[in-house]
Amino acid sequence: MSQTPLDEIGDGRRLELLVNAIVDYAIFMLDIDGTVRSWNAGAERLKGYSASEIVGQPFSVFYTPEDRAADLPGKALATARETGRFNSEGWRVRKDGRRFWALVVLDAIKDEQGRLIGFAKVTRDITERQQAHLDLLESERRYRRLIEAVIDYAIFQLDREGNVASWNPGAERIKGYAPNEIIGRHFSQFYTPEDLEIGVPKRALAEAAEHGRFEAEGWRMRKDGSRFWASVVIDRIVDEEGHIIGFAKVTRDLTERKHAQDELKQVQEQLLASQKLEAVGQLSGGIAHDFNNLLMIVLGNIETAERNARQLAGSSNLQRSLAHAKRGAQRAAALTSRLLAFSRRQALDPKPINVNNFLNGVQEFLQRTLGERIEVEAVGSAGLWQIEADANHLESAIINLAINARDAMPEGGKLTVEAVNVAADDDYSRRNPELSPGQYVAICVTDTGSGMAADVVDHAFEPFFTTKEPGHGTGLGLSQVYGFVKQSGGHVKIYSEIGHGTSIKMYFPRYHGALQAAVSEPDDVLPEGEKVETILVVEDDADLRAYVSDVLRDLNYRVVSAPSAQGALTILLQEEPKVNLLLTDVVMPGINGRELGRRAQQIRPGLRILYMTGYSRNAVVHQGRLDEGVDLLEKPISQAKLALRVREVLDRPLKE
Repeated sequence: MSQTPLDEIGDGRRLELLVNAIVDYAIFMLDIDGTVRSWNAGAERLKGYSASEIVGQPFSVFYTPEDRAADLPGKALATARETGRFNSEGWRVRKDGRRFWALVVLDAIKDEQGRLIGFAKVTRDITERQQAHLDLLESERRYRRLIEAVIDYAIFQLDREGNVASWNPGAERIKGYAPNEIIGRHFSQFYTPEDLEIGVPKRALAEAAEHGRFEAEGWRMRKDGSRFWASVVIDRIVDEEGHIIGFAKVTRDLTERKHAQDELKQVQEQLLASQKLEAVGQLSGGIAHDFNNLLMIVLGNIETAERNARQLAGSSNLQRSLAHAKRGAQRAAALTSRLLAFSRRQALDPKPINVNNFLNGVQEFLQRTLGERIEVEAVGSAGLWQIEADANHLESAIINLAINARDAMPEGGKLTVEAVNVAADDDYSRRNPELSPGQYVAICVTDTGSGMAADVVDHAFEPFFTTKEPGHGTGLGLSQVYGFVKQSGGHVKIYSEIGHGTSIKMYFPRYHGALQAAVSEPDDVLPEGEKVETILVVEDDADLRAYVSDVLRDLNYRVVSAPSAQGALTILLQEEPKVNLLLTDVVMPGINGRELGRRAQQIRPGLRILYMTGYSRNAVVHQGRLDEGVDLLEKPISQAKLALRVREVLDRPLKE
């Protein structure tokens, strides 16, 4: 083997060359008292001293003043002398005074006899690594301070099995456990018994482990056993190799939001139900209006046939059949009246009512109506406000509710009719969106009967909805109550539970005026004398127009008819005939009855006008189809009523 240049030099020289070739480490020797005896290139680069500057100097010059004051250099030599080695990390000082973080190893050097002859010292600059370590510690401290500052979120760690490993103040505030009470225990104790039974905690960890995250909302348990609605996020934590080492869990208390959402949902459902009833009411009102026109034709012709039948001998069967037909038509008229009540188009005569006095009067009547098995109690209140409503319809509404209550108490029970003042503030109105803030008198009809299920309550006010046996009710009682209360400016609500009875509250706005005294009617005006008067009949329904015209002719009036407002205006623009009364429908295609009346009086000042409608006065006035104070007949109209009202209008003196 050929020799290399290294072979030509001795072992000592080779070692010296090796040590001087290392520039990332300071490698030098100290004598037994710590004086520097050798110096490599790495030491010069690291510490800034040349060999001539440092050899012969004590190695303590590399230490900070604080460490020298604490005699760390002496302690380092003593440790190496006693144990053979000293190692540490700490700040050291360069020639220019700058500091660096050093990893230091000091080994004892002994001769063949084991005597200590000096020390070998190796120093490495690990400032960057130390700074990274310090940065990491500071980051961890900032993270810990951040987590501990968060009190609206429960933020904590779980180990791989789901045991709590850390706990922040937010977790303590939300869940109620102190750190020493919960760390080490399984997180499943935050779940409800129902969720534990179906394994929700186990599934949550499994999903987080498999997919990296689990998110959910649900009920959770506090330490005191109370429940709260929580938003939960579980994230898996993995090490550098991707192995799962635990989970991070964040929980937020959303109970208030949950309650708000539930309240909003309830309000939306109530609004939807109200809109549904409103739509059915519009349909019911339209049907009732058209049906009233048909009923007027049927009833009128039956009356005519009945009158003619009386003039025929031996016509008892015919008269009996006509009587049956008339009763059937009258029952149909009553049905349309209930439909109009639901659609809030019935004729009401609202007057101020002292509710206490009203209840005193209704108790005895209800007791007689319901029988001895039902105990009736009417309860008023001191200082009870007045309301303005139609007393007859109010009594009818209470009777409807009382009869329903009686049917719900087949074995007997108690019916209570109670009235109290209610001041509805904004919060009350939020819970009852159809009731505007204000002052009301609540009339509450409560029974001790079987109660209603929630789905029955939802449909109770709908027309024709009933839970009774066929033939035991029309299903219009509660809808009539609903329409009457709404038309009176109030609100009605059902509170019921199976086996715990039913309570129906009718809210009527407070009346701020005084009770009105009865107003005497003026004396009738005598007719001016025998004469033939002319009536212009305007009705778009051909059959009804023909019937009314025939009835008026039978009453010795001269009749001119028109199928529309345009046709009537054409007649009025002519000099003849002289028209004493305009009898017109209100709702017609094109020009309506109100506009016809206005134009007719422009053409013929002083012309008397009598209106007809299948709706109620309140409805046509509210819809702008008619002015207050006009003369109005509500269909269906009997022949006697038609004759009376026509005569009253014709005999009334004209206003100057």
